[in-house]
Amino acid sequence: MTDIKSMFPAELEVFVKELGEPKFRAKQLYEWIHRRHAASFDEMTNLPKQLREKLSENASLCVLQPVTVQVSRLDGTRKYLFRLPDGNCIESVFMRYHHGNSVCISSQAGCRMGCRFCASTIGGLSRSLTAGEMLGQIYRITEETGERVSNVVIMGSGEPMDNYDNIVRFIRMISGEEGMNLSQRNITVSTCGIVPKMREFAEEGLQVTLALSLHAADDETRKELMPIANRYTIKEALDACAYYFEKTGRRVSYEYSLVAGVNDTPEEADRLIRLLRHRNGHVNLIPVNPVTERNYRESAPAAVQRFKNQLEKNGINVTIRREMGRDIDGACGQLRRRYAEDPQSVSPGETVEK
Repeated sequence: MTDIKSMFPAELEVFVKELGEPKFRAKQLYEWIHRRHAASFDEMTNLPKQLREKLSENASLCVLQPVTVQVSRLDGTRKYLFRLPDGNCIESVFMRYHHGNSVCISSQAGCRMGCRFCASTIGGLSRSLTAGEMLGQIYRITEETGERVSNVVIMGSGEPMDNYDNIVRFIRMISGEEGMNLSQRNITVSTCGIVPKMREFAEEGLQVTLALSLHAADDETRKELMPIANRYTIKEALDACAYYFEKTGRRVSYEYSLVAGVNDTPEEADRLIRLLRHRNGHVNLIPVNPVTERNYRESAPAAVQRFKNQLEKNGINVTIRREMGRDIDGACGQLRRRYAEDPQSVSPGETVEK
């Protein structure tokens, strides 16, 4: 079955013509999928019945089904566990900010990067998501909440640069005027630092924000936290960030998860200052979410503030990420992991306030 949700308009025109239909039907079909978020071909009432039957026989329209939705009592953050057509599950998060609504989506079911503080990677990688499945997360949340999404963050389960072609296709589709027409400047792509793909990404002519999961200021500490550091040094990753800035003019964000006693000390802050002082970018400090299967614990609030102050005093642009949904399965991959181990622990098809 052909995955038409992942098709560009021109590709959809070819597909429709191959079905023996005039190409203007492709525009109608694209609008039903990407603007009206149709859940079935039967909903597409301005298409001839014969065409709808052909589509049902020859094409798939991936619509994600929520297994459960957790709603934070603290800030209204909504965490979704979606089931894909093949049975794999992924997570997405809807967050309300003063500047608009943001959705954090997954790019893979699971992950093979092995970062020590992340629950998404514990079970390994099941498979990469298609562009349509990434779009589907946003469409389903938009329909469920009835609210517009103004920012998209690709920081959920998976490593975007390990699913490169589908990520680029997704970005071009969601920012296309035929679909959501979301500004590329409102899209952030996070990577653990697959250097060749970061450099390739710089050549795409996109205007998205690139976020590097840095998490340490020296290679040895980073190797403890992130296996990718055994392949690419911090210098190589930062040079790729500089290349991205050179090609796009977009300032890079450096993600830094603070782990108590590991990378949150004044000495580590000094190393980070020396590393980033003359680079274009912004440091985003993230108090790490505790993961049951790991020994890492979040830094104390005082340690986080001290780290931030130390960077600021030395001219580093830095913020502490606002913690959203701390009373639900906040850490990336936790809800999916819990469901995989014990499906009965997750209320099926219900909204659960925690």
